[in-house]
Amino acid sequence: MSEFFLELFSEEIPYSLQKSLRQDLLNDFSKLFNEKLISFKKSMSYSTPNRAIVVFEGLKKQVVLNSEEIKGPNINAPEKALEGFMRSNDISKNDLFKKNTDKGQFYFFKTKSKKLSTHNLLEEFTPLILQKIQWKKSMKWGEFDLKWGRPLKSILAVFNEKKLTFNFHHLTSSNSTFIDKEFEEKKKIFHNYKSYENFFLKEGVTVNHSKRKKIIEKEFNKILTKKNLKIKDNNKLIEEVINLTDKPHILECSFDKKFLSIPGEILVLTMQSHQKYFPLFSKKDEITNEFLVVANNKDKHGLIKIGNERVVEARLSDAEFFWNKDKSQNLVKKISELKLMNFFKGLGNYFDKVQRMRKLGALISDELLISKEKVELSASICKTDLLSESVGEFPELQGIMGSHLSHAQGFDKDIVDAIKEQYLPIGLTSNLPKKPFNITLAVTDKIDTLVGFFGVNEKPSSSKDPYALRRTGLGIIRIIIENKKNLKIRDLISYSSNFYLDQGINFSNNSLQKDISNFLKDRFKYYLKEKDIRYDIIDAASNVFDLNKISTVFEKAKSLNKVINKSIGEDIVSSYKRASNILISEIKNNNIELSNTTDSGIFKNDFEKDLYKKTNEIKKYFTGILKTQNFDEALVVLSTAKKEVFSFFDNVKVNDDSETVKRNRLELINFFCKTYENFIDFQSIKDINE
Repeated sequence: MSEFFLELFSEEIPYSLQKSLRQDLLNDFSKLFNEKLISFKKSMSYSTPNRAIVVFEGLKKQVVLNSEEIKGPNINAPEKALEGFMRSNDISKNDLFKKNTDKGQFYFFKTKSKKLSTHNLLEEFTPLILQKIQWKKSMKWGEFDLKWGRPLKSILAVFNEKKLTFNFHHLTSSNSTFIDKEFEEKKKIFHNYKSYENFFLKEGVTVNHSKRKKIIEKEFNKILTKKNLKIKDNNKLIEEVINLTDKPHILECSFDKKFLSIPGEILVLTMQSHQKYFPLFSKKDEITNEFLVVANNKDKHGLIKIGNERVVEARLSDAEFFWNKDKSQNLVKKISELKLMNFFKGLGNYFDKVQRMRKLGALISDELLISKEKVELSASICKTDLLSESVGEFPELQGIMGSHLSHAQGFDKDIVDAIKEQYLPIGLTSNLPKKPFNITLAVTDKIDTLVGFFGVNEKPSSSKDPYALRRTGLGIIRIIIENKKNLKIRDLISYSSNFYLDQGINFSNNSLQKDISNFLKDRFKYYLKEKDIRYDIIDAASNVFDLNKISTVFEKAKSLNKVINKSIGEDIVSSYKRASNILISEIKNNNIELSNTTDSGIFKNDFEKDLYKKTNEIKKYFTGILKTQNFDEALVVLSTAKKEVFSFFDNVKVNDDSETVKRNRLELINFFCKTYENFIDFQSIKDINE
């Protein structure tokens, strides 16, 4: 059993490209070996900033390909088809034989069994695999045609401790690689991966990225335990620094405590996003003036630490200046300056937007029974932070900086919190506004944006959504559902459209309400799918989707999803289906139109009376369910009708000889089905036999 070992040495590849490269190499070589029936015991793929490595262990040196029969054209096919078949397989007519199949008589030929050298196969296919590597971003350099993540300098390829020789663009593979990534002067020959890994370990380089992660986490834990501090979870940053280093060493750094007066988000953003540092927090989640740096070398003389601390101090000095300047500027006076900032072409400026938001927010405040004055004030100043120096330097802090500035200037806490959460949620799992004022401002902002962009036909397409409108729509759905607060979204869309018109902004989309309604329905269906609601229940909920009752429809779907595979669910669906199938069949076959009135005076038996009574009980129950919203209980109530339904159909002939009796019985069945459909569109639900 032999080992295949490949190393691709290049200039530093960004961390975001390394993961996909590792996976592509592993997948493509695994696919090759599987197709050629070459088994292997173990496969690995690693990377450093300069090196991508793939290793397969336990490969056979050669594999025997058994003979097989290759089917050719039908014996009655044109001569040219036969000639093409022989040419493509490099055979003559003497190699052919005829054979009967289910589809007639065909030409066949039998291949000879042969031995395939794994060494030769790798020399042939490795450059082909490398050529197929897909990069999100690639580059060319010099006069070479090769496109790679970063300039590729050498290829080390070894099988069974012997070098593989092939050409890949301007490079020829060998069994050596550069051992000094800085100067690329010294090279060393390697015959297997183990000697390669051990050599670099002695040089302080850990080529296995998983081992680098363990080294970093172990050092972090040691330092944090000693200091009694913590790091907030940030797997993305951990993965990034793992792929930015191959000799990870942890440095303990700090900055002047005076900068702790700056909003914590600025401190975190400066260190975490801009510098790839790890800020430290107390056990009470308070940020400290200490941070950790993952350096790529030992800091023998402390110069790396000093350099990193100076960088942070310089950035924080700028941030402190911006913060102090922004604090001193009155937010209310800044509102008029929003006229200088364009919102979107054809949709006015940000001053226009906040005026629309004030009016829209006031309508929602009436629904939620909260202070209209606070809502209008929060809407008026919520975008003023876009004019601040701090947001100019840190655009990621839109809204957050607005909340800090409004707090510093003494605004009410409800206003401060609403401004902070106006852009939430930003995805399917992110935090979302929970308090009434926060909900109001967030929904107001999102509806104004949706109406405006749909109004000028800047709608998402199947493949593009440049203005993140799907995220905006999902945000509205999540806020309503997860806070269990139905809002009159249909009315708000209509009012919002009128507010644009009041400002002289005319829309080119004549089906605005319909388009947004369908768009939000699609977002609703997506949300249900992500919550693992069964597909037919999603269809049933979508068929009764109501913009003004989004939360109610979701809660019904969720409750039904919980019991659909239990006895309660089976009883509900079977009862409805037994009734609706007969009703649909009779209406369709006999062209009957029902009047939705049942005459209990002409019932002939107790089975009709019992079903009518039970249906009325359910109908009465549904008149009060919107107040209680207890949909789990409602499903139990629906399931209790099974006895009356099955007794009716087991003992009553619907197609009575009397046309009057027959029609009345169909009216009764229709009454039952319509009563059930008060809950959801049960016609879309599949029963156990479908």
